[in-house]
Amino acid sequence: MEVSAIFYLTLLLISFLFASVGHGGASGYIALMTLFSFAPEEIRPAALVMNIFVSGIAFYHFYRAGHFRKDVFFPLAVVSIPAAFIGGMIQVDAGVYKIILGVILCIPVFTLLGLLKINRKEVHNKISVVGLVFTGLCIGFFSGLIGIGGGIILSPLLLLLAWTNMKETAAVSALFIFVNSIAGILGQKVMGLNLNVNLISMVGLVILGGFVGAFFGAGKWSKFVLEKVLAFVLVIAIYKLIFAG
Repeated sequence: MEVSAIFYLTLLLISFLFASVGHGGASGYIALMTLFSFAPEEIRPAALVMNIFVSGIAFYHFYRAGHFRKDVFFPLAVVSIPAAFIGGMIQVDAGVYKIILGVILCIPVFTLLGLLKINRKEVHNKISVVGLVFTGLCIGFFSGLIGIGGGIILSPLLLLLAWTNMKETAAVSALFIFVNSIAGILGQKVMGLNLNVNLISMVGLVILGGFVGAFFGAGKWSKFVLEKVLAFVLVIAIYKLIFAG
């Protein structure tokens, strides 16, 4: 299908904003593709492919800046990867898919409404390995099922529990998204992929937006700016999916 310049410009902006907070942007891509009437069977794989590139770039920048926490990432990833693979193998009805995605994307809204107190200081609570494993299992499965990397759920949770600060959250989430997106796309490949003909152009744009966004997010922007960008991104993604879809 032919897509407009507005679509491509918005795609570039989404990748920039998501990468600046360590996200791959799948939820934003899904919302945008839904808005532009992409075929449901094309949305999941396209979102994951773009997610892989942008989250990989984001991780590179945040890792180089010294924000990565291995002790948080590995308990998450050891179960999330196989769970995302299994989730990617499951074919979901289009109507059910939209409902599940809408509900999951609403989770971070609680932080925006001030109902949940997130970690805004450099103080960390003691990490629960069991809690990380359970979190990785649940988020990994739904990531593969829906076609996202899971960072949009993981980030506010890590901040809520005060296990990581803002930039550590971005670094951990970026790699978490990267590995889950690969697992999810492999799971979908088992069942057969339907890739959009414009995907190469879309990937090129998100790589550009992701590189610039991650560069500023990892080293140039303050935590305050990162929090405001994350809030803006979540609101736009949820609005487009639920109200403009």
